[in-house]
Amino acid sequence: MEFEDEGFEEETFEGLDLTGVSFKNSKFVDCIFKNCNLSNVNLNNTKFQNVKFINCKVMGLDFSTCNDFILTIGLEDSFISYSVFSDMKFENTDFINCRINGCDFVNTGLKGASFENSDLEDSIFRNSNLSFASFRNARNYDIDPNENFLKKTKFSVPEVISLLNSFDIEIV
Repeated sequence: MEFEDEGFEEETFEGLDLTGVSFKNSKFVDCIFKNCNLSNVNLNNTKFQNVKFINCKVMGLDFSTCNDFILTIGLEDSFISYSVFSDMKFENTDFINCRINGCDFVNTGLKGASFENSDLEDSIFRNSNLSFASFRNARNYDIDPNENFLKKTKFSVPEVISLLNSFDIEIV
């Protein structure tokens, strides 16, 4: 199946190994990727509108190269690693029950996003809008309140204590 320069609407892609495939200049509307390996997929000028990734492996993707017009995605129960979400708006985006390792969220609009029950080990949040975002039951995040915008952001105990990591203090 070809994906480059194509349009897909209301399609479900299940159990596919799409490693290294090019989605360049393609459009996905109301599509679902389920149990797919999307490692190192070329997203140059790809349009995602209401696209869900469920139980997928998303490795080495640069979402900052996507067409950002009406960009809406959701990720659930997925392994997301070494991917770039920087310089984009992912407002109200779900990253639920995911392992999000080594990803970049720099200059990212994440207002209202949900990272509930996700593991964010080695992911970077810098100069990002995290207002109204939810980190309930999330773990291993390293968010500096001085370098990100936090307003009504939801965190759970005990992980919320990690917000103090940027301060030179000792909690005893």
